[in-house]
Amino acid sequence: MTTIVPRTDVDVRYGEPGASARPWEEAEDALRRAQITWISTVRPDGRPHVTPLLTVWRDGALHFCTGAHERKARNLETNPAVVLTVSSPAGGGLDVVVEGVAERVADDDRLRGLAAAWEADHGPEWRFEVADGAFVDPHGGAFVFRVAPVTVFGFARSPASQTRWRFGPA
Repeated sequence: MTTIVPRTDVDVRYGEPGASARPWEEAEDALRRAQITWISTVRPDGRPHVTPLLTVWRDGALHFCTGAHERKARNLETNPAVVLTVSSPAGGGLDVVVEGVAERVADDDRLRGLAAAWEADHGPEWRFEVADGAFVDPHGGAFVFRVAPVTVFGFARSPASQTRWRFGPA
């Protein structure tokens, strides 16, 4: 697997004098360890919708699941742009905001790998089976989405700084 190296810069307007950009690996670690991630989507009428969910970081992207009839799934039908936010524990660390586009994962082989990741990251109560391009469990089915980062912001508290990582063409 090839590691994508983002373009990195620090916005000196929003930090302590002399604060430097944080390494991308620190942001990836925060995404990998996230217990709760907040997703922001846009309703068809333009109003925002924000809700917490569990994610897994695999293959350079955040993945989340949602029921087909939930508000966020319906929002993604008309506008796949999302923002995913992870906050580090109080008192330190790096808060991370990922901007990207949600793409549905429907390949059963990929879904089986992600189901194993969900259970490994979040425990046996998050065990999913895979059928017909979705996760299934006793409560029903869930679509799985992948969000590859386009732009990521990292907000450090000590020293205070704001790092931006950009992916894709310059």
